[in-house]
Amino acid sequence: MAEADLAGIRVGILTCSDKGARGEREDRGGPAIRELMTARGASVADYRIVPDDQEQIASALAEMADQQHLDVVFTTGGTGLAPRDVSPQATLAVIDYQVPGLAEAMRAAGRAKTPYAVLSRQVAGVRGRTLIINLPGSPRAVQEGLEIVLPVLAHAVQTLRGAVGDHAQ
Repeated sequence: MAEADLAGIRVGILTCSDKGARGEREDRGGPAIRELMTARGASVADYRIVPDDQEQIASALAEMADQQHLDVVFTTGGTGLAPRDVSPQATLAVIDYQVPGLAEAMRAAGRAKTPYAVLSRQVAGVRGRTLIINLPGSPRAVQEGLEIVLPVLAHAVQTLRGAVGDHAQ
């Protein structure tokens, strides 16, 4: 994975898992995100585990964006086809607009490794000045998804902060 300098970027991690929230399963997706982000200089300002409940996920995302003003919030888990996989619905309920290229690129890259990647329903979008990105739950899928978004993450955050001006070229 190409190194990306993410110094000064504040990140939130939201693991969406019924079993994880009940302490019945170790969260491995959230720690994988934390490790990759901190290795590149980002600070993890919030990390929590919530059940696969649309209202609780949406509430946590809104708080991280509106009250904590985090630059990026990653969700992990809940992007599949199971009835309790509601991370995309919760994300769509709180974002102001989608950034479809991120989700499309992650699915396309995943498709090169497994045909099941096309079943992922992950969403990326913006609430206020916070970029929210859904990732699958497995550490391998988290790493593969982050390989796609890391090269553009600092630019996306700078753009949302208003630090990137007109593109004259």
